[in-house]
Amino acid sequence: MGEHDRPRVVISKCIEFDSCRWNGLMIRSPFVENLKEHVDFLLVCPEMEIGLGVPRDPVRLVGNENSVRMIQLETMKDVTKEMESFSSSFLDSLEHVDGFILKDRSPSCGNKDVKIYPKMGKVAPFTTKGSGIFGREVVARFAHLAIENEGRLNNFVIREHFLTKLFTLSRFNSVTKSGKMSSLVQFHTENKFLLMSYNQSVMRLMGRIVANPERKAPEEQIEEYRKLLSMAFAKVSRYASNINVLMHALGYFKQSLSSKEKSYFLQTLNRYRNKKVPLSVCTELLRSWIMRFNEQYLDQQSFFSPYPEELIEITDSGKGRAL
Repeated sequence: MGEHDRPRVVISKCIEFDSCRWNGLMIRSPFVENLKEHVDFLLVCPEMEIGLGVPRDPVRLVGNENSVRMIQLETMKDVTKEMESFSSSFLDSLEHVDGFILKDRSPSCGNKDVKIYPKMGKVAPFTTKGSGIFGREVVARFAHLAIENEGRLNNFVIREHFLTKLFTLSRFNSVTKSGKMSSLVQFHTENKFLLMSYNQSVMRLMGRIVANPERKAPEEQIEEYRKLLSMAFAKVSRYASNINVLMHALGYFKQSLSSKEKSYFLQTLNRYRNKKVPLSVCTELLRSWIMRFNEQYLDQQSFFSPYPEELIEITDSGKGRAL
């Protein structure tokens, strides 16, 4: 990937960058450590930015679904306005980003599963959880981008989806910068199989925009395409959709492969269907045939390599399975 393809990601500074948690610790994340070579990180610690030092008295979200306040446990100081003000000013200042990695369950940065308490003191939190004040504003403004917390990124499926969406959005940024229909056509061509694996009906709508039968201005077409791109990546790709794409790709080699090779691929595909092997096992087999038979159209498809190979990690903590 070229330099222009490096995604820009806002990250909670306590994750692998600084010992700025309330207790003076830093969160270790092998995933983020590996990601440093491939993305440009923008660091932020909202709690420090509003004047809460390190170490500091922890904050808690108090209230109900209609009104939530951020209050320090020991001092009883209400820092809601300060946090809301910083969140708005910081996010207003962002020129371009492709994604966010936020601190899991943080009352400031958490994008989900944050505890909300009915009042101060020794009381149990509500069973219904919410978002931190900064994290809530991130989701409200940038829901179309790749947003995750470091806890959920321990899950292989979630991590794979995050990376795929992140690097695809970053590649599309070059289309936006060029403002040319030729760039949009090339992007759609190179990502057609990937889009098919996520949402085939949306992919068809995107194809109509690329065809541009009404001869609309390139800027208008690119903006319409961008909205559909976000829609296509709204959910994780399904096994059935991936299998459909894999079978479609196999068709390019129907005259070249032996019956044993086809049989072996179908067996591997069945293992993927039964969740015995990851998708990469099937795609790597196809990639070997792409090189062997010099299949140029498939060679340019991002489906077979949607993000840098160095980031492929099939281990799974088993956490964060709720998508």
